[in-house]
Amino acid sequence: MRNNQEFYRSVINHLPKEEVRIAEPIKNHVFTQMGGNADFFITPTAVSEIQAVIKEAKRFDIPVTILGNGSNVIVKDGGLRGVTISSVKMNRITTDNNRIIAQCGASIIDVSRQALKSELTGLEFACGIPGTVGGALYMNAGAYGGEIAEVLERAAVLTGDGQLLTLSKDEFAFGYRKSIFKEKDYLILEAEFLLEQGDVKAIKAKMEELTIARETKQPLEYPSCGSVFKRPPGLFAGKLIQDSGLQGMRIGGAEVSKKHAGFIVNVAQATSKDYTSLISYIQRTVKAKLNVELEREVVILGEDD
Repeated sequence: MRNNQEFYRSVINHLPKEEVRIAEPIKNHVFTQMGGNADFFITPTAVSEIQAVIKEAKRFDIPVTILGNGSNVIVKDGGLRGVTISSVKMNRITTDNNRIIAQCGASIIDVSRQALKSELTGLEFACGIPGTVGGALYMNAGAYGGEIAEVLERAAVLTGDGQLLTLSKDEFAFGYRKSIFKEKDYLILEAEFLLEQGDVKAIKAKMEELTIARETKQPLEYPSCGSVFKRPPGLFAGKLIQDSGLQGMRIGGAEVSKKHAGFIVNVAQATSKDYTSLISYIQRTVKAKLNVELEREVVILGEDD
């Protein structure tokens, strides 16, 4: 507790007080609309502020959690200890010829819209991905046959020691829903996407087509954490869950979506315990019935109540 008090007094020397909140309800910052409180919730607006927070956290032995807009995250009911850095105010997007440079907290949907405005093709697949640029890089996000690995040219990151690095595309170690950013203690600050000139009508038509597909197939009417499981090789997680008789299965307020079995939706004030219990039940059942191991895609953070 003493470290927390000293950390707070120190960190507000580097950031405006309004950027530093104490005991902040995480349910207000994640798509599932659930989860406990963050001890400290900080929304920096500049790289220098992030560096200062990390430096002070290290000095006072305070753990650090990085959070984007919370679209593919479950935060446990006990909340997040230490300091949670939210990137959502780091959201600048600029265009330079056929390159788009975006800060970590920018919505990847907004980046795809900027590409459309600039008549650049290559990011149409991202027009419905609800995460931030940082989250998209971290997960190598993808949809409808496209993924971040195909368009990312470079990334600026901050190491755990507070050093600034620039990584080029041959250093990303991208795979299916994985990247070097998962393996290393890196905080993504900025990304540069290399796109191609395209026909604005064709780009817009493709984005509209994908938007309709998403709205038709996904349960956007409920809070959710997005796609819960990775796609097994040659298979589809939603189909496996459906074939196991689990569509509509419910634990507490968490339910396997009746619209798309790859999603778990918050239908009645679900807790994170409801979610994690349902995830484990799905994994056990699919393994028992179809002998397929479902690997979790959603990130689980925090501690139990």
